[in-house]
Amino acid sequence: MEKFQQSMYDLIVETSTKLPKDVRRAIARAKVRENAGTRAAMALDTIVENIQMADENVSPICQDTGLPTFKIKVPVGVNQIEMKKAIRAAIVEATKNGKLRPNSVDSLTGKNSGDNLGEGVPVIKFEQWENDYIDVRLILKGGGCENKNIQYSLPCELEGLGRAGRDLDGIRKCILHAVYQAQGQGCSAGFIGVGIGGDRSSGYELAKEQLFRPVDDVNPIEELRQLEEYIMENANKLGIGTMGFGGESTLLGCKIGVMHRIPASFFVSVAYNCWAFRRMGVKIDPQTGEIVEWLYQDGEDVDLTKELEKVEAAAALEQGDTRVIDLVPPLSEEQVRQLRVGDVVRISGMIYTGRDAIHKYLMDHDAPVDLNGQIIYHCGPVMLKDEEGRWHVKAAGPTTSIREEPYQGDIMKKFGVRAVIGKGGMGAKTLQALKEHGGVYLNAIGGAAQYYADCIKSVEGVDLLEFGIPEAMWHLRVENFTAVVTMDSHGNSLHEDVEKSSLEKLAQFKEPVFK
Repeated sequence: MEKFQQSMYDLIVETSTKLPKDVRRAIARAKVRENAGTRAAMALDTIVENIQMADENVSPICQDTGLPTFKIKVPVGVNQIEMKKAIRAAIVEATKNGKLRPNSVDSLTGKNSGDNLGEGVPVIKFEQWENDYIDVRLILKGGGCENKNIQYSLPCELEGLGRAGRDLDGIRKCILHAVYQAQGQGCSAGFIGVGIGGDRSSGYELAKEQLFRPVDDVNPIEELRQLEEYIMENANKLGIGTMGFGGESTLLGCKIGVMHRIPASFFVSVAYNCWAFRRMGVKIDPQTGEIVEWLYQDGEDVDLTKELEKVEAAAALEQGDTRVIDLVPPLSEEQVRQLRVGDVVRISGMIYTGRDAIHKYLMDHDAPVDLNGQIIYHCGPVMLKDEEGRWHVKAAGPTTSIREEPYQGDIMKKFGVRAVIGKGGMGAKTLQALKEHGGVYLNAIGGAAQYYADCIKSVEGVDLLEFGIPEAMWHLRVENFTAVVTMDSHGNSLHEDVEKSSLEKLAQFKEPVFK
């Protein structure tokens, strides 16, 4: 078990820090397909750079390392109780070493366990089989994409698509709608797993299980093979694009599975996964506990930095009509009102992190620092403290902003906050507050946790650490922190525009395709 525990630690580290070959190939295809000089191309450039940095630093690709989910097949007679103990110990060690962010939160008290252990965490599912080796698969699925999972009960009415019946064509409509509703909030371009049938829980489990299939495999069921190919071709015609910026690449993979159901129920369950598709697998010798083979390593090994043309984001955008503007907080209302949707900003100076717990706290309390003219960053970083007690950022990409919609506008007005950094955009209430108060929303590249960690030059303080590392307010000094203005103080929202245009494009798929 000691060697098995080390093998599980190695699997966790590899899954968190290095994308498998099939995912890299999918991103490479998206990069080639995208039009040069666009916001989507800039986002893909940043993603490519982030993947390379994670490789070199052996640090998390994305700061949200999700809820670790293990699927394990074992020969008869293997001690599953001891295996669970070893996996939990490996999780604790990986968290301590900054390879996982402490993500396990008590649902009643809100207290973070600090070590990624808790009731039901990590998820470990065993299945016996007759092979003579242990097969362990791990997926780290972050909250941003997990929140865009969706389940349909057929028949139903779908926005833009009309009635979806209990047939293959109804399933087709559900899948297209699932891609549409995710927009950029799930860190597109993404991957989806689809489960047809089952009950509400087994349908979702089947959908997530599809994410363990290789991106390049072929569905053995002919109807599902055709449907997968149809979705891959047509979902990319919706124009949602990378990060929801618009563009040619919205979906990187689609895998569909089916199971029986009871007559009264017909569920279509969709598990959405971001571009940072962190899933790996190993074969283990049951006698020694050693790794004998790494999975998802078949096919061409794509070196993204060598085989793809890398264009510096700002330089590519400066060749077009986009303005690149340097900002040093605190910001004035006049500065902010000069910014327009589409501008690229480079921030140097102090920014302050704030997620769900901070926003809820600030509604009823004073801020621990003067936020007048300042920038709030929707981010839950991976942090490590050195022997001298100093904090260091190991990963620091943006989290999905829409969760803060009930609070954001009020907090900006209350404290004089001028800008918010996040991903996926915000809604009508925040947009109205930006217009009234003089504020701006800045979209950073979701999942690019190493890219943005490199922009953070020092940690100058922390408040409300009792909320846990991801939810505390970190005081970060940054340099050339790059983001795109996607909501401005003039009532403009790129997210609103892309959602509207993609809904119009979705309507073209209303007519039946499969009989």
